[in-house]
Amino acid sequence: MSGVQLKSIVKAYGALQVVHGIDLEVAEKEFVVLVGPSGCGKSTTLRMIAGLEEISDGELKIDGRLVNQVAPKDRDVAMVFQNYALYPHLNVAQNIGFGLRIRKEPMTKIDAAVKEVSTILGLTEYLDRRPADLSGGQRQRVAMGRAIVRRPKVFLFDEPLSNLDAKLRTQMRAEIKRLHNRLGVTSIYVTHDQVEAMTLADRIVVMNNGRIEQIGTPMELFLNPANAFVAGFLGAPPMNQINAVIADGAHGPVAQFGGQQIALPPLPGLQNAVGRPVIVGIRPEYAEIATGAGEGVVQCDLDLVETLGSEALLHMSLGDTPFVIRTETLGNMANLSSVAGFTAKTDLIKVFDAKTGMALSGQTRVA
Repeated sequence: MSGVQLKSIVKAYGALQVVHGIDLEVAEKEFVVLVGPSGCGKSTTLRMIAGLEEISDGELKIDGRLVNQVAPKDRDVAMVFQNYALYPHLNVAQNIGFGLRIRKEPMTKIDAAVKEVSTILGLTEYLDRRPADLSGGQRQRVAMGRAIVRRPKVFLFDEPLSNLDAKLRTQMRAEIKRLHNRLGVTSIYVTHDQVEAMTLADRIVVMNNGRIEQIGTPMELFLNPANAFVAGFLGAPPMNQINAVIADGAHGPVAQFGGQQIALPPLPGLQNAVGRPVIVGIRPEYAEIATGAGEGVVQCDLDLVETLGSEALLHMSLGDTPFVIRTETLGNMANLSSVAGFTAKTDLIKVFDAKTGMALSGQTRVA
């Protein structure tokens, strides 16, 4: 089983601890994405798996073998870096086959492997070119080819698309996912881009301040964030978060804020909780536009309409709190400039404790 297991992994630089005892198990052939803000410890964790950073404490196993003291070259992993790390004086074929030449593999085997990999990556016509003669996307494919040709047990990706423009990033995301499905190799991918995480991952690991906040499938994390941090990090735009206080409503608990209120789901944790400070979370996709006052309508001011073609983002102000609504433009264009507020179904509203940030909401079913 070519899985990866991290048990109580710690990384410290002297007295400064940057990764705080994380536990993670990556199954064979799984594509796991580590995501989080800069400085959260995701790249450090990846480098410990690769053997480029020493593990301060804990156990790391690859394919069931303890590798804490195993040299990087003997871990049977291949890493794709952010800056490509290609040899400028070698052509594409030589760059792809470099690792095999270092291992003193026969030239016939190297040539066959380079040909196979270049065909998979669409690099056949560029084999005689040097990196300086390639586009950013082509260079990244060469870097991936150099990793693939080794047939490792685990692929490691360290923000490989951050140097590409938006269109190329979209294309390369699709290529990486197709390659993973075709090769069936365990993959661990680091990014700060939550769109990459949502589109690539079988499971996402959200990290913050050297700790794992939540692990789950993209839709599990999107629909059921464990805390306000995960809710605000995943999603584009992220979940709206409103500071409020629990009060009794005519039909159950409500959240009061700025002289207004919104009905909340009937959760056990909200019963007999009048006066409790909470954070109300509403996804932009789940807020329904309203053009006037009415029952259940939360009034807010329209600041800006971003028209994106088939949909639009409405940037609203709820007192001092920004609020974004994502809505379809078809059939709504005439109403967008007159939006005065929103409604939201109670079962799609999330509630977080204001002090701890932990979710109080029940689980939204993932279809």
